[in-house]
Amino acid sequence: MPRAFYHGLLILSSFPLATAAEIDLPLCDCDGDGVWSIDSIRNWQKVSDILIAAAYFSIPLELLYFVTCSNLFPFKWILFQFSAFVVLCGLTHLLNVFTYKPHSFLLVLALTISKFLTALVSFLTAITLLTLIPQLLKVKLRENFLRRKARELDREVGLMKRQEEASWHVRMLTQEIRKSLDKHTILYTTLVELSKTLQLQNCAVWMPNENELEMNLTHELNGRRGSSDLDAVSIPVDDPDVAHVKKRDGVEILDPESMLGRASSGMVGGSGAVAAIRMPMLKVSDFKRGTPEVLQACYGILVLVLPENDTRVWSHRELELIEVVADQVAVALSHAAVLEESHMIRDKLVEQNKVLLQARQNVMMASEAWNLFRKIMNQGIRSPIHSILGLLSIMQQGNLTPEQRLIVNTMAKTGGVVSALINDTLEINSEHFTLEMKPFQLQPLIKEAACIARCLCDGRGFGFGFQVENKLLDQVIGDERRILHVLLHIIGGLLNGSNGGCMTLRVWSDSELEDLRDQRWVWKSKFSNVNSCVKFEMAIRRSLCSNSSSSVQHDRKQNGEGFDTGFFSFGMCKKLVQLMRGNICIIPSCHGRPECVTLLLRLPLQPPMPISDLEGPLGRRHRSSSSLLEGLQVLLVDDDGINRKVTHKLLEKLGCCVSPLSTGAECLSSIGTSGAQFQLVILDLNMPMMNGYEVATKVRDMRTGCRPLIVALTASTEEHVWERCVKSGMNGLIRKPVLLPELERELLRALTT
Repeated sequence: MPRAFYHGLLILSSFPLATAAEIDLPLCDCDGDGVWSIDSIRNWQKVSDILIAAAYFSIPLELLYFVTCSNLFPFKWILFQFSAFVVLCGLTHLLNVFTYKPHSFLLVLALTISKFLTALVSFLTAITLLTLIPQLLKVKLRENFLRRKARELDREVGLMKRQEEASWHVRMLTQEIRKSLDKHTILYTTLVELSKTLQLQNCAVWMPNENELEMNLTHELNGRRGSSDLDAVSIPVDDPDVAHVKKRDGVEILDPESMLGRASSGMVGGSGAVAAIRMPMLKVSDFKRGTPEVLQACYGILVLVLPENDTRVWSHRELELIEVVADQVAVALSHAAVLEESHMIRDKLVEQNKVLLQARQNVMMASEAWNLFRKIMNQGIRSPIHSILGLLSIMQQGNLTPEQRLIVNTMAKTGGVVSALINDTLEINSEHFTLEMKPFQLQPLIKEAACIARCLCDGRGFGFGFQVENKLLDQVIGDERRILHVLLHIIGGLLNGSNGGCMTLRVWSDSELEDLRDQRWVWKSKFSNVNSCVKFEMAIRRSLCSNSSSSVQHDRKQNGEGFDTGFFSFGMCKKLVQLMRGNICIIPSCHGRPECVTLLLRLPLQPPMPISDLEGPLGRRHRSSSSLLEGLQVLLVDDDGINRKVTHKLLEKLGCCVSPLSTGAECLSSIGTSGAQFQLVILDLNMPMMNGYEVATKVRDMRTGCRPLIVALTASTEEHVWERCVKSGMNGLIRKPVLLPELERELLRALTT
């Protein structure tokens, strides 16, 4: 369509030329004088033609310079054609200058040829332009396309610059945020940097309270400065804007007149556009095994407010910047929370460590005090008592009058009770008491207890009464030492709790077992299936309160539960009675003190043995002991000098030849130099520098031929001692106090097995 329009316009422009050639125009009358005379006109035409020719000749030169200098123009040939047209036009005008005067035929011929060439070139140029115009239009379209692409490229470059600027702001904000691990510093740094970057009026942070029912304004850039003012500003969690912001991941644009927008604008009257975004909050308690557990999320809200007179709105770049900064702040706050809780945990651990160190120090001090107490008890009380009991066992084998024997036996029994009490005291930490079950005679035990009780009563000014049932069985099985211990303990407790009166001790056999209600206490002994129930009643009778016991019989306390007896270590007696399947009943007086104590014990009966069977082994044992122990070479090693001397006397009493030593090194040296001289070695297990186990092991490693028998000597009552002795290669064990019958029995067992 445009091409046809231009062709039609060219044809119409040729009509006036043809019409002018056919119409005869009248000739002008220019012969007069004046400005417009023929000569003047001719001169003006000459000048015009000269100027036109000069211009025409200069234009090709300029086009030629343009063509040679430009490599972008795609139509160089049309420029050359146009240059030829211009040159010919200039030549025609130049020749016209010489036609205003008489001229020759050659000038007319040259002018004619020039005009013909000009007409030809101009016509060709016009036709060429008809074909060139669409191509020029395409060039124009391409130029517009390139311009549009250039504008788009400029926009993209601008966007890239803005993104780079935003990333720079993010990096700057991130660096400022991560300079501190304090939560308040992080939040205030974020508010300040966001305000500088986005030119904000105010910036606020809202955090949920402990019960998560309200959002409290915790940090604000402008406006309220006091912490009390900030704490007073709160918004319910169920506010529509708060709920909407918490549900969305991105930035939300809020109404400036909304509750959250007005509360975040500060103390000023109005505000501009308001944006808000949530920030997830994490704590150490949200993590288990390194990953957060699925639980209800906790969010804070960051609110940004533009100035009131600012007409701008939130751009996409600014919203992206806010999202990135909110994520960075959430991460930094999570790190700060984790660090804060870790510091709290560390402080708690430090405090706990201090408490543990103090407890450890207290335990060490208590352990040192206990070890010192045991050492003092062992050296100051137990060792002397053991020595006295050993000497009493020698005296029991001598010729004594009945009165002397009674005194010695009573002393031995009392010393045994004290020794057992000391052992229980030193082993009280283990809370483990063992019973030594063996046959014994019950009536002598009762007489000994009555004799000791009479002595205690006489010493304190108390009267004493004793009554025992005649049908009481004599041969029973049990721990004779523990029973005497409990009886004397109860008697002592009653005497300590009274100011005067008369002590009565009654013993009888209770065949109906009315007071023993717990059937779990039925004792199935390996010695006998027949049991004897023995009841001991110990009471203090006073003249002023003679009827007090009868008035308080209903307050009887079984096992002493719920009643303060005032007895020292009464719990120990109670535990021993329970081990013996017994029971304790306490009756208080009118003053609330224990007045009557009933002890009920269930003891298995010893099966009867023929006298011939009883005397035969004893006679054989005495005959064999004199032959086996007579002249026996014994090496005695004990660091306690008194006990070593007492044991030495006991061995000599048995007919042994004893060589006493005080250390394990001396023992090893004596065995190594004397060859096979010693037949038996008695070692104390608790020697300093080198204990009995080490000495026994080295003796076994030293002697490969005829080695001496080794018997251990210890004051410990622990059961695992014998196992360690066997592992060390020992043949026997004697527990202190060393008594003559027990020593003889253990030596014979070691020699005969």
